[in-house]
Amino acid sequence: MKCVLTAYGSRGDVEPSVVVGRELRRRGHDVQLAVPPNLVGFAESAGLPAVAYGLDSRALLDTQRRYWTCFFRSPWRAKELDRLGREIGQFLTDGWTHETTATLTSLADGTDLIVAGLGFEQFAANVAEFYEVPLATLHYFPMRANGRVLPFLPPVLGRRAMAGYERMAWSGAAKDVEDAQRRELGLPPATGPWPQRIAERGSLEIQAYDEVLFTGLAAEWAAWNAQLPARRPFVGWLTLELPTDADEEVGSWIAAGTPPIFFGFGSISIDSAAETIGMISAACAQLGERALVVAGATDCSEITVPNHVKLVSTVNYATIFPHCRAVVHHGGAGTTAAGLRAGMPTLILWNFPDQPVSGLAVKHLKVGSTRRLSTTTEKSLVADLRRILAPEYRTRARELAGRTTKPAESAAAAADLIEEFAGSHEVPARRLKGQNPR
Repeated sequence: MKCVLTAYGSRGDVEPSVVVGRELRRRGHDVQLAVPPNLVGFAESAGLPAVAYGLDSRALLDTQRRYWTCFFRSPWRAKELDRLGREIGQFLTDGWTHETTATLTSLADGTDLIVAGLGFEQFAANVAEFYEVPLATLHYFPMRANGRVLPFLPPVLGRRAMAGYERMAWSGAAKDVEDAQRRELGLPPATGPWPQRIAERGSLEIQAYDEVLFTGLAAEWAAWNAQLPARRPFVGWLTLELPTDADEEVGSWIAAGTPPIFFGFGSISIDSAAETIGMISAACAQLGERALVVAGATDCSEITVPNHVKLVSTVNYATIFPHCRAVVHHGGAGTTAAGLRAGMPTLILWNFPDQPVSGLAVKHLKVGSTRRLSTTTEKSLVADLRRILAPEYRTRARELAGRTTKPAESAAAAADLIEEFAGSHEVPARRLKGQNPR
């Protein structure tokens, strides 16, 4: 089987596609990845052939971070929000050009299946439609309309809100750029948001997280459409768990004292790193705790920390988390998965609007709490840490860990589904003709 996987965004956005690609390649399939140019090296380090498509994703992620910080912190700054919104729109226009489409269509020519990651899945879906090949998607949180991810709303209102978001996302620059791609491919204009069109094509929409985090989601989709549970199977989180050069040093530091609290910033840099680390240091000093701070993409090279704080750029979460007291992070899918699999009480301090989904889930399950990072203070951090360090949180977190899927099982389940899905579709005549887009 020839399979093309596309993924765009941060490392966390791309990692599920790398996990699936590696498992498919291990099984002997012909696998090609298309990822942002800044993440080609990451994909290749996992042993996968990868090509660059689109622009460096760090610029988009930084602009989105500034947009949402302004949106939540000072929404009355309409001119600033408009400027940042136009920057994001311009990025889409500049990034999804004829060359980007040509790269993807060339890569997909002769393929049996396209697997799209969550970031900009609509562009891969259009190429799959052009070649008339099946499409699978990888969702690392419940992106499709449902009433479970917004537990503060009645389910019917939650579904409507998510459906409204789908339509809002399919507007403005995003719609214009997609329309341009469809014209270039010779496809008719789209008549509705891409999530709706992907579902109508009967695509396989793999839910790459554990259903236990959103109890009742499959049943809700079944009540809405009896076919959806089969089309949206849960496989568990798709994570690599790669070792790092810092693991041995961090392990020695942990062994030399009491178990620390983990703090992680993820692959998107944060503002005011020195102030944030100072707040973490002071809060942990008040509580008599040690802190392991993993900077991720945030530059902390000039920051000095006291003895009860260990500052590194990266670690292997699967190795380190079981030796911690609790985990505090941004709510990314991979970090959330590692913390819950390790049975860790969790505090999610989020930046992006998708990250509260994980925060609300851990709070609803009473294994953690959540707050926006930009509103977090030393006082609130101390209070939140005291809450999640209570014995009952640890007990519930350990119980939840026993119901999560192991990484190898998740990868195997996703690959099994993709093989079965691809095998159930006939090779279309149009693809065999090797037609190219206009």
